[in-house]
Amino acid sequence: MPERILITGAAGYLGAELTRQALAAGHDVVASFLSRHPPIDGAEWVALDIRDTDAVARAIAAHHPAVVIHTAYRQSGPDLWATTVGGTESVARAGAAAGVRLIHISSDALFDGEPARGSYSEADDPSPISPYGEAKAAAERLVEQLAPGALVVRTSLIYGGAEPGQHERFVLDTLRDQADVTFFTDELRCPVVVADLAAALLELAPGDLAGRLHIAGPEVASRYAFARAIAAAHGHDPDQVRGGPSAASGIRRPRNCVLDTSRARALLRTRLRGVSEVFAGQ
Repeated sequence: MPERILITGAAGYLGAELTRQALAAGHDVVASFLSRHPPIDGAEWVALDIRDTDAVARAIAAHHPAVVIHTAYRQSGPDLWATTVGGTESVARAGAAAGVRLIHISSDALFDGEPARGSYSEADDPSPISPYGEAKAAAERLVEQLAPGALVVRTSLIYGGAEPGQHERFVLDTLRDQADVTFFTDELRCPVVVADLAAALLELAPGDLAGRLHIAGPEVASRYAFARAIAAAHGHDPDQVRGGPSAASGIRRPRNCVLDTSRARALLRTRLRGVSEVFAGQ
């Protein structure tokens, strides 16, 4: 049944795909943005700074959404904590006060990359080792404290839209500029196609599933293997991609961020595709 959905960060990569799919499914979409938004007709575009607690509360009160899908964040820079943590607190508080269902997008980056069992399950608590991971971990904890009925979706590297996402652009820019970049052979992730993730979120929006859920691709890929697949899919020689171990970088990074997605795959009608399948069809 169609819902009124408020999507925060709707100008972003995932947010824009959610907006397009929600409109196509007949939902009434309120799409928030900070400065500019993509030319997607049919949504009610609302300028909203999620760092402003009062503004978020007013927006929810004015638009009466049944569901808020919170995708807005900052990965780095001076606004990292204010947006990713403070903004999430604003959304969680306002949503809980209004009795609105909340779906919060979290990340595999909140782990230290040393899982006890080879992958992380929903029962695993955050163990961040980077500023971004710390911010996402803090945001996740706030959602669980302030809106215990919320659904917290942890996901991985997002790619595969009509336009290349940030991870694809980084690989393509590196190849174009012949930059001195090493893609790590021992950093493992579960890349997810943006269309699959958006479809899964919209499938879950009308329900009452709460707690943590891992939604990511079913195929484990190293950063190096993922970069090679991106290069080949865009007509480049994958042998131009340089690989190596993360230890040689001198930077402490989470190595194994593999998410156990068995619960999501059992729950969802939406089929989550792996890197090999996605790029084989291009």
